[in-house]
Amino acid sequence: MSRIGTSYVVRRLLVFFFVIWATASVNFLVPRLAPGDPMAATLARLSMGSDRVEDGAEIIEQYREKFGLDQSLAVQYLKYLGAVARFDFGYSLASFPSRVMEIIGRALPWTVGLLLTTTIISFALGILLGALVAWRSGERFVEFLAAPFIVLAAIPYYLLALLLVYALSFGLHLFPSGGTTRIGATMEWSLPCILDILHHSILPALSIILSSIGGRMISMRSMMVKVMESDYLTLARAKGLPDGRVFLWYAARNAILPEITTLGISLGFVVSGATLVEVVFSYPGIGYQLYRAIGNSDFNLIQGITLIMVISVATAILVLDLIYPRLDPRITYTDK
Repeated sequence: MSRIGTSYVVRRLLVFFFVIWATASVNFLVPRLAPGDPMAATLARLSMGSDRVEDGAEIIEQYREKFGLDQSLAVQYLKYLGAVARFDFGYSLASFPSRVMEIIGRALPWTVGLLLTTTIISFALGILLGALVAWRSGERFVEFLAAPFIVLAAIPYYLLALLLVYALSFGLHLFPSGGTTRIGATMEWSLPCILDILHHSILPALSIILSSIGGRMISMRSMMVKVMESDYLTLARAKGLPDGRVFLWYAARNAILPEITTLGISLGFVVSGATLVEVVFSYPGIGYQLYRAIGNSDFNLIQGITLIMVISVATAILVLDLIYPRLDPRITYTDK
């Protein structure tokens, strides 16, 4: 018997597409209501280093016509919705003639590689430590191991990133302070280049992992405490099952279910990047590109990045919602 009714799936899909439409609409309006003229900002960058730029007003008007900014908001909105349906966000205003999807395509692998790795590592370590802290409550070794992560959880990851740069890069000179490869290096599929990229990625990854483990650990510990009071756990012990089997298959297995939800949402946020960490380390991911786009009033790039972020999160929540009955047999979404 199916645990998910057809009408429920249809409702969830309608909600999913409504969220995308609403986000796209807000995404269209907010940059245009914000102060600043992207064309004037572009002209200002072009004029840097020179005394003046001839016919500045005419150039701005030509740019506005080129990108359709001289049309009414209604016309721009309808064209925008049609382009969004094709995942065509046009040209970047600040990096013309580069297209928005080209910029996103170049930045996305860096962000996914960094965030996917750090999310999985921090989840695994946080869940394991949280389960052990609850299961071995009172043991000094476990508490000594968990205490530093609780302290680090109170520090925002971008501040932790600055501390790591100061201590491990400027102080001990163990890692580079930013970038993805050494200056002048050529990007290629070779072992030295891959090792160089990994070496440059350690500090950004550490800042995210160290600040995330504590929160996941505390959350898992609270779930383990509730599970340890359950009757089925008492029954498992009464049957004489090994302590390790009771811990893994009865306690941790049931306590981890709510954490799967947070993992799914976190994976959805992988595409959004860690903006401040990427800015601190000049890491060319999605977050860094969004930061630059906001500074340059690049409407098209802002719209493209934020919409991709929302779609990824909404998709992760939708998939998680539909597969959750498979993870927990007690949950059903059947039609009445």
